[in-house]
Amino acid sequence: MPDQKTVSFPRDFLWGAATSAYQIEGAVQEDGRTPSIWDTFSHTPGRTAGGDTGDVAVDHYHRYREDVAMMADLGLTAYRFSVSWPRVQPTGRGPAVQRGLDFYRRLVDELLSHGIKPAVTLYHWDLPQELEDAGGWPERETALRFAEYAHLVGEALGDRVEQWITLNEPWCSAFLGYGSGVHAPGRTEPAAALRAAHHLNLAHGLGTSALRSVLPARDTVAVSLNSSAVRPLSQDPRDLAAVRRIDNLANGVFHGPMLHGAYPEGLFEQTASVTDWSYVLDGDLDAIHQPLDALGLNYYTPALVSSAETAPEGQRADGHGDSAYSPWPGSEDVAFHQTPGDRTEMGWTIDPTGLHELITRYAREAPGLPLYITENGAACDDKPDAEGRVHDPERIAYLHGHLSAVRRAIGDGVDVRGYYLWSLMDNFEWAYGYGKRFGAVYVDYATQKRTPKSSAQWYGQAAKTGTLAPLTEAG
Repeated sequence: MPDQKTVSFPRDFLWGAATSAYQIEGAVQEDGRTPSIWDTFSHTPGRTAGGDTGDVAVDHYHRYREDVAMMADLGLTAYRFSVSWPRVQPTGRGPAVQRGLDFYRRLVDELLSHGIKPAVTLYHWDLPQELEDAGGWPERETALRFAEYAHLVGEALGDRVEQWITLNEPWCSAFLGYGSGVHAPGRTEPAAALRAAHHLNLAHGLGTSALRSVLPARDTVAVSLNSSAVRPLSQDPRDLAAVRRIDNLANGVFHGPMLHGAYPEGLFEQTASVTDWSYVLDGDLDAIHQPLDALGLNYYTPALVSSAETAPEGQRADGHGDSAYSPWPGSEDVAFHQTPGDRTEMGWTIDPTGLHELITRYAREAPGLPLYITENGAACDDKPDAEGRVHDPERIAYLHGHLSAVRRAIGDGVDVRGYYLWSLMDNFEWAYGYGKRFGAVYVDYATQKRTPKSSAQWYGQAAKTGTLAPLTEAG
């Protein structure tokens, strides 16, 4: 039975949407921008579905005013976007390119003029290719360069942007970029993936310090982690041990140092066959463990794991996804399983309880720290009807379920201050190219016409009223 009760949110709750630079901007060779690792990766044959690239994407670089007006029409009160590192600092070193910064100045001014609060993510996976050529995230130097970049952007936009996020989903950068190789730069080196994780942690800490050195005191600094709700297939001690191993790699490797100043117990031992962690130098953990003003949580689906020994015949998966290589270094004896339930077009199980589980976990691990849901959404098989309208009731049900989980956590006493739907509009979905549509707004890629889907109208109504209508009323 659908929920028949209207759900109300706090008056100051932020209703936002999120995007990232390489997925929407296009204009990859304009105003001094140089290639990122995603330009290189997407132009490498066989790396992306259909050979798709972000060269044009949805042309947000030229259409941002139209897109901001659309956000305002929908009733959004916040917008999370990322800055393209190679647009601002093309080689990853040295002074900023003002033409690149000017685009973000114009975008922020446009948002503010419409009453929309900007939230800036400094890094959403588009490392300047020159830094990758010098070794990329497995090298300490990249973390130092990130701090310099953070200083440049903070200095340029800190007077008008109050919400800052250092990194988006460093797990993907490290373990999909350098472990399984399904994300840029496409390397399949388990030791390099763990080195990258540490140096992403260090980049966060150094970047936080760099931002604080130039931002006004009112501004807040956070990080967005795609933490995983890792669940056991059974209560067998071997399955519970598998959960601990994956939890260390999915969650603890980042929020251990960031929130507690230490890597989780057991992580070094379980990965000893892969790396000796000698690159963790004296002072690193202190540099990483910077006080945060908020935490960002990205959530899509839970994980279900077991020991390979206990996995039923025919049900074992290796957690490699679309790669022959594992994103889980040192965890060859762990089996992954498909969680039960309805799935999105990504094949991800729809389970709002995982979001509630993670929110309450974060509240225990970082008591008193405000939380934002910085990404949550679903890919659906969206198509215009004969009149050009796009109806997506599956996405409305997804959003209703997950927003209800957020409100339940608020009712439990957790300080959740906002929700950023992923994504504002259909875009370049990384290695999936343009085949997966996460947007609340439909984009005709041939014409760049934007059409708000029924979910956009539903979400906009929620933003305007601060309430979730029962699904029977939502259409």
